[in-house]
Formats: sequence, structure tokens, C-alpha cells
Amino acid sequence: MLFEGRFSSFWTFAGMLTVLMLMLLCIQSGNAQTCTDGFIYDRRIRQCVDVDECRTLADPCRGDMRCVNQNGGYLCIPRGMYSQSYARPNPPPISEQSYPDTSVAVPESYPSVQRPPASPSFPVSGRSTPCVLGYVLAEDGLCTDIDECETESHQCNPTQVCINTAGGYTCTCSEGYWLIGGQCQDIDECRYGYCQQLCANVPGSYSCSCNAGFVLNPDGRTCQDVDECEDIPCTHGCINTYGSFMCNCVEGFELATDGTTCNDLDECSFSEFLCQHSCVNTPGSFTCVCPPGYFMFEDGRSCEDINECDTGNNTCTTAQVCFNFQGGYKCLDPNKCELPYIEISENQCMCSAEVRACREKPFTILYRHMDLTSGRGVPADIFQMQATTRYPGAFYIFQIKSGNEGREFSMRQTSNVSATLVLTRPIKGPREIVLDLEMVTVNHVINFRGSSIIRLTVYVSEYSY
Repeated sequence: MLFEGRFSSFWTFAGMLTVLMLMLLCIQSGNAQTCTDGFIYDRRIRQCVDVDECRTLADPCRGDMRCVNQNGGYLCIPRGMYSQSYARPNPPPISEQSYPDTSVAVPESYPSVQRPPASPSFPVSGRSTPCVLGYVLAEDGLCTDIDECETESHQCNPTQVCINTAGGYTCTCSEGYWLIGGQCQDIDECRYGYCQQLCANVPGSYSCSCNAGFVLNPDGRTCQDVDECEDIPCTHGCINTYGSFMCNCVEGFELATDGTTCNDLDECSFSEFLCQHSCVNTPGSFTCVCPPGYFMFEDGRSCEDINECDTGNNTCTTAQVCFNFQGGYKCLDPNKCELPYIEISENQCMCSAEVRACREKPFTILYRHMDLTSGRGVPADIFQMQATTRYPGAFYIFQIKSGNEGREFSMRQTSNVSATLVLTRPIKGPREIVLDLEMVTVNHVINFRGSSIIRLTVYVSEYSY
């Protein structure tokens, strides 16, 4: 009996050990099951179920994107599109299974466990299962990618560019923009010296321009100097400069205030001494002219007297004598001596002492002529007198007897027998002056006093040359 009792206890212990081994084998078999990415094995239903990454991952989508869980994965979409509804197949119902209760005694015998048929370790998509976000069911029953960029079903703003991707799309910034804080901000290209001269920033781009006098090169950035002289903007000469031009004028002209036209210079207004007589302005130059009786000298400015008596260009008769002076001439009639004077030579008259009427008159009158320029500088020695006959014990006195009412002249005795006529005041011509220059002879030895006259006619010209 003792052996039988021990044998019965042994089989009871062996039965319990068998049940525990079967349970361990089932647990190890369940843990050995593997699933594809995005799924996890559920030991209760013994199937691979989807992992909800939107809940298990920390911040799976960044910025303004919303996480949407999908079978085997997840999508990040703009929040504006999150309102759309996407169907997702419900997992099959989990049937309640009965498991042995390990807290109670293990019975001697167990009913056979009915295992469910093995299911695949990946999600099964049937024809009635809708496609994931970003795909559409085609006629062939396959899911094809939706081109959100072409159908304009994207949520990119006008500053962004839509790029289609498998199952979605990406919004990137257009050229001329960069992404700052999730927003496309315009790039100010002008800050980086894209243009050589002038730059205007515009949304998404920039525009180069050039200063006046330059033209934009085909590269759209650099500038090239414009040769304005090709369009002949100046009335005379043109000099092209970097970015501009400069007009110049020929001699005798000056540049006007507009910088392009030339105005004639009035050279005659510069100085009254430009010409000796008078100046006549001409376009770009001037001309000096001389008064009648003068001709223009080689320098083109000075005037020289024309000697009409030498050239024969006068109106004197054969009986007259032509006397030339500055700027003119004079036709002198033959000298006629007035009584009681008698002619002793062509230009000299004498009154004899033997004639009673001559005792109080000058013994001789000698006629002379001279010319004088108007405004001649003073003092100036202009005429000289000298005694031709000398008597022992005699001395001579020289004086101006008549014609010097304006006191323009004076006599300066230079020796015992000579004197000089001095111009003391300028005389403005034209003018004709007749001076009687007297030489008084005094001889106390023989008690003699007599005089001789030089009748000097002075022709003062109209001009100072």
C-alpha cells in the first residue's frame, strides 16, 4: 500500500509538471513571433497589430503639421487637411479565451485546447479597404499616389513651391525666399551687393539698374558706360567721360548754362585797348577797324597813318602844297605876303627897315607847319628855334607872341641863341592852332632892337595815333 501511495503521488506530480511545461512552451512560442515595421505582436489575439506612432512617439511631426496614424506607419499633414476623414479597417474582434487558473489545484485531466487558425504577421488589405492618406484607389484595384501639386489640393502658400512625394507633398520656398521660423521670408539680395550700381529689392527677386550715363549689361547686374558723344549732344566738341560727357567750344565761344550749346564771346567787351581804334565783334572772333586816313597794321590791331600826299590820294591842285598829318592832309595855298611885307622866298616875308611902316613890325615872318597827335603826353618838346644871324654884343629873347590863349604851350630857352617850344597841356583834336613865336634881338652896343616871327601852324589830329 505504501508503494502504491507513493506511485500515485509520483504520477500526480508528473502530471502537474507536464502542464507547466506546455504553458512555458506556449509563452515562448508567443514571444518568438515577429512583425513588420509599424506593427507589434499581440499575445492575446496572437496577431500583429498596428502601432499608433502619433501616441507612442514624442513630437513625431514638427511645425504646423499634424500627425495622422496609418496602418504600419503615420503621416504628417497640415492641420487644415486634418478634418478630412480617412477610413481605417477595424481590427477583428478579440474572442474571449479561457486560460487555466494557476491559483487552484491542477486537475488530473485537462480538456483539449482548441487553437484558432494561424493569422499572418502583417496587415491584410482587402479590396474594400480604402487607401492610406495620399493615395487613391485605381481601377486596377491598386492604390496610386495623388499628385497634390497638380490637382492643387495642397496647402502651400503663394510664396512656396509644391513638390509631390510618395503619399504626400512637400512645401519648399520659391527662389528668392528662405525658410525662417516655418515661413518663407523674402531674401533682400540688395544687401549682398548683387548689383554693381543701383538695386531695387522686389518680393522673391531683385532688379538692377544703372546711374545716368550707364546702361545695364546683358548679365543684368553690371553697368557699362554710355558714349553720349555718339548722339552728338554738343553744338561744337564733345568729350566722353566715365558716366557722362563734357562739351567744349571752339575759340571765340563759351559754353552756355545748358552745358551743350556755345555762345559767342564778345571779345570787344573785354577791354577797350583790344584795338587801337575800334573793335567789331564777329561770331567766334573780332575785327579791328581804323578811321578814315589810317590803314590796319600787320598786327591787325594798330592803325597807321596814310600819307595821302605820297600816295597821291588827295584833292590838292598843282598850285597847292599837300601837307600830311596824322589821319589826314591839308592843301596849302601859295604863301601871300601882306603889305608892307614882301616875299623873299616861298615861305618867308620881309618888311624892310627902310619902309616907315615896317619900323614897328617884325623884320621877317617865316611860315612853318607841324602836326600833333591828340592827347599827346606832357610835357613834350615839340619845336625848336635858333638865331641864324649873330651880331657881336647882341642877345636874344624867345617868347610866344600870340596864339597861346589856352596856355597849352611855353618857351624854354636852351642857350643864348636857341629855345624850345614845350607842350604843357594835352590838346584834344581835331584842331588847328596858329602860334607866332617871336625872337627878339637886343644889341645895346649899337642901340638896336628888332624881332623876327615864326608863324607856326599846328594841326592836331582827331585821334591819339
